[in-house]
Amino acid sequence: MPTATQDYYRVLGVSRDAKPEEIRKAYRRLARKYHPDLNPGDKSAEEKFKQIQEAYDVLSDPQKRQMYDQYGFYSASGFPGGEARQEGPRVDFGGFDFSDFFNQATGGRSAGTSAFRDILNQFFGRGVRPEAAPKPEKGSDLEYAVNIDFWQAIRGTQVRLNVTRQDACASCGGTGRMGTQSIVCPECGGSGNVTQVAGVMRFSLPCPRCGGQGTLRNACPACHGDGRIARTETVEVRIPAGVKTGDRLRVAGKGNAGTYGAPPGDLYITVRVEPHPFFHREGDDIHIQVPVTVTEAALGAKIEVPTIDGRALLKVPMGTQSGQKFRMREKGVYNSRKGTRGDQIVEIIVQPPKVRDERTKEILRELAVLNPEDPRAEIWSKV
Repeated sequence: MPTATQDYYRVLGVSRDAKPEEIRKAYRRLARKYHPDLNPGDKSAEEKFKQIQEAYDVLSDPQKRQMYDQYGFYSASGFPGGEARQEGPRVDFGGFDFSDFFNQATGGRSAGTSAFRDILNQFFGRGVRPEAAPKPEKGSDLEYAVNIDFWQAIRGTQVRLNVTRQDACASCGGTGRMGTQSIVCPECGGSGNVTQVAGVMRFSLPCPRCGGQGTLRNACPACHGDGRIARTETVEVRIPAGVKTGDRLRVAGKGNAGTYGAPPGDLYITVRVEPHPFFHREGDDIHIQVPVTVTEAALGAKIEVPTIDGRALLKVPMGTQSGQKFRMREKGVYNSRKGTRGDQIVEIIVQPPKVRDERTKEILRELAVLNPEDPRAEIWSKV
């Protein structure tokens, strides 16, 4: 049956020989004036907007306009008894200038006009579509942190993590479909609409998940059509020897499952190594401080020092000063990526003797006589 008996040209305020651009400009001007979101609670404005919408839908389409001009009405089936053809309203906000409204609403800031135009195009550019087949997407990656002690980092270890992840639904095999049941759409909560915001405007649009139906057909009741279910899994992670704080380890395929059969993401482990009270690590090198006696430093000696492999001999040359450092080759941390080992850096700390009796004092006085040099003389020469 005919869908209109009113004068569309009069509704838009244009002549019957108006050009398409004139019709388009008139529609934009009137749509902005009578849009329900710009006139909340005004039923007359809402009804006027529907008339404007209907008029533009016909007059903006050459074939519809030709039929309207010839017969005085437009019907999707042509004439009564013809085959009906469903299509959404044809509205174009591509060149609609909303800057005036947004300048008033936001105090001159018009950054939201493009978002506003996009939402109107989405709202009026299509009718409610039937539920579309969802597009599979790769699962997202997960990030976890693990704390290990110094020796676990040096030698390597294996840890167990309880990881909560989205796993493929066992009931539907991750497809989200099963049987002939219908469930409430989790995206819109069964309302069939979702809300989008552009600046100060809020729009209610058909739900993209269910096509505005509010329900999902043939959806798996276990996962509500998502194809995934959250569960906690114990994952064993091998920590290689030589890791340091900040290193990230990748466990392939242990991230969130993909949607509708897509591959899962990965699990990334960030390592935090607890400090050691004696060994200090810098890169692949190990730094330690070792005390020696005055006689060992003065006369030289071979001393035992700790390393991450156990005890090792270090030759302290005659006349070693406190703070002097010696390098022990390949006594540091093994780097599995480079296939090399770092070094151990030993800093010598000369400890003075403890004076407990007169004999010790006498020996030290004799030593001072034999070595009258002033250790601070060089300092005074520079100041």
